[in-house]
Amino acid sequence: MGSRPSFIDDLARDLAAADNANPRPHGDEALLDAYSQTVIGALERVQHAVAHIAVERRASAANQGAARGGTGSGFLFTPDGYLLTNSHVVHGASALRVTLADGSTYDADLVGDDPSTDLAVLRIGASEALPHAQLGESAKLRVGQIAIAVGSPLGLAQTVTTGVVSALGRSLRSNSGRMIYDVIQTDAALNPGNSGGPLVNSAGQVIGVNTAIIPGAQAICFATAIDSAKWVITQLFAHGRVRRAHVGVAGTTVPIARKVQRFFELTATSGVRVMEVVKGSPAALGGLRVDDTIVAIDGMPVDGIDALQRLLDASRIGRAVQFTIVRLTQKLNLQITPVEQAVLA
Repeated sequence: MGSRPSFIDDLARDLAAADNANPRPHGDEALLDAYSQTVIGALERVQHAVAHIAVERRASAANQGAARGGTGSGFLFTPDGYLLTNSHVVHGASALRVTLADGSTYDADLVGDDPSTDLAVLRIGASEALPHAQLGESAKLRVGQIAIAVGSPLGLAQTVTTGVVSALGRSLRSNSGRMIYDVIQTDAALNPGNSGGPLVNSAGQVIGVNTAIIPGAQAICFATAIDSAKWVITQLFAHGRVRRAHVGVAGTTVPIARKVQRFFELTATSGVRVMEVVKGSPAALGGLRVDDTIVAIDGMPVDGIDALQRLLDASRIGRAVQFTIVRLTQKLNLQITPVEQAVLA
């Protein structure tokens, strides 16, 4: 056989030199590179929709005439300037100023907020279509999948943290005292100022609204699921508020004795003990009394105060609802007609 052409040796040397100068990732390095590219790609899809929100609140006598301010995050979800954020970021604001990723600033109007789910919708006026985030489906989430948080923690705009979905279906009590259901737990780090920013998946779709942390804990953060937020958005667009039913009782969750469960054939192991009935309220008019234990509404078990709140939704406003109660040695069905809950100030 003849000798190998010299240009082949030259080509081999050139390729080897290129590999040494730019080594190709392999093994764990390749996986980390793929993870980085996933995060970068997701961020590119959502970052231009993320906004910094500056809040001004009217002065009060307590702070001797000094105006109070605050900041938070939000994100555009339509091209015509609608933003989603947290209620606690904007509630009670006298002025709102939104700064977008490109540095442009706008005065914002409050479309509506819902302290019970800690969500609010704002709108800014713009002369052209704005970049906006795509809303995903939180019902399809799985524990362990990538979660990326974007926002303005401590005023540092366009800050990105990453983690995973740590748990699904958590409950979180809002500032109004009502429970927020279907909350996403994540270890994507959040800090003050992240509130209202998006939690996104690897495709850059919003899966939650960053809401809260547990002070003193590490990597335990929460976001309101985007499927819940979509429902709140429709309510705020339609009514400027979220409509809920109200019957006028205060109660507490109590266990139900086994013999009582068996005797009355109850499916729940706990119920709601009525501690107070507001005079003239639907509950009072329907015959509910202090020390009654509510165990079901329209045949659906009520195993605690949170279940009672969840079942008293807008669909029950103005129509007779059957409350099943245990009163001493009796199980009774009472007809109560809820009214619309007053809007929180």
